[in-house]
Amino acid sequence: MELSVIITHYKTPGLLDLCIESIKAHIRNIKYEIIVVDSNSEETTQDFLKENYPEVTIIPFKKNVGYSKVVNAGLIRAKGNYILLLNADIVVLEKSVSEMLEYIREHPHVGIVGPRLLDFVGNIQSSCFSFPKLRTILARRTSFGKTSFGKRILSEFITNSFTADSPIKTDWLQGSAMMVRKKAVQKVGLWDERFFMYFEDTDWCRRFWKSGYEVIYLPAAKMAHYYHRASKKWGALLDIFLNKRARIHIVSAIKYFWKYRHDN
Repeated sequence: MELSVIITHYKTPGLLDLCIESIKAHIRNIKYEIIVVDSNSEETTQDFLKENYPEVTIIPFKKNVGYSKVVNAGLIRAKGNYILLLNADIVVLEKSVSEMLEYIREHPHVGIVGPRLLDFVGNIQSSCFSFPKLRTILARRTSFGKTSFGKRILSEFITNSFTADSPIKTDWLQGSAMMVRKKAVQKVGLWDERFFMYFEDTDWCRRFWKSGYEVIYLPAAKMAHYYHRASKKWGALLDIFLNKRARIHIVSAIKYFWKYRHDN
């Protein structure tokens, strides 16, 4: 099989339906499978998929086991030579998958390729970044980011690369939408399940680079993304105390920096 499409889903059945419909509408002349990994799965969602998309493989988890475990469940089941990872809030646009597939086929040194992400009115979203440093987290989560030095740190992290018109190398891509080479996954390994949520995509891209594979941002391939930054709500210390996802983000950051503490 040429392509496995893995959709990670968590309680957004309306968006999941749009995602699957967009895949069926825009992937043509390719033998592919769709795998939906459903976290904190509800019977109504499973029944809907079975009735409306009987060809889809469903992997349900009764509990919210974390993003990495959900992705890994799909990766283990995938049969395709290439694997497209999508969050359920992604809508595949015309030619996006064929553009990514053609690029990764023709460049054997590339392990991961990611599309340009657009919001639902066509604005470009930042989706490729430099590897974060401790000061990056400080700048993103406190008023330090509003200082001139903090703004410089953020501009180094959120580069202007996502506005490029040609394929470019990037440190890491947002895990919402990325295509990977299965042979590369077999060499690099699955997602690190110590990350419940956040930094798992950063870590994976870093491991791809360490294994000799390039990570590429491909602006010619475009997908729509219903993005909501749930880890930042009130800002600064209030998020740490009042926002559960912000606390998870901080914990994942600590794990990430500890894991790579000996790297330059």
